[in-house]
Amino acid sequence: MTFCSGHRLFNPDYSAKKNQDIFGACSNPNGHGHNYVLYVTVTGPVDPETGMIINLKKMKSIIQIEIIDKVDHRNLNLDVDFMENIIPTTENFADAIWHILDRNLDGIILDKIVLWESENNRPKLGLRRFV
Repeated sequence: MTFCSGHRLFNPDYSAKKNQDIFGACSNPNGHGHNYVLYVTVTGPVDPETGMIINLKKMKSIIQIEIIDKVDHRNLNLDVDFMENIIPTTENFADAIWHILDRNLDGIILDKIVLWESENNRPKLGLRRFV
């Protein structure tokens, strides 16, 4: 699934210079945006009645309601409750998404998520967290 979000990478405990040194242009006070791509995989037994681990319509609905509707065209620093007081790096963002999906999949095992922020930045979280 795809969505657009903006953010600013900065640590409020750091000086402006230290934020600039660590986060570079991503620390721009006005923020910047990305076109994210979110991949989610699950694992578990196949339901003999449906032949599926989870109905893809149900999974898409969970992702849409719990994640996309809350982050699409939003500022991760200012508008997204589950990112409050968290530096919105892609790693932290992916971790927050993991926790939300994991608790909303009704016993289905979340196997992996990949959150593409850019061509060069796409952390993968899996059963062992970062894989």
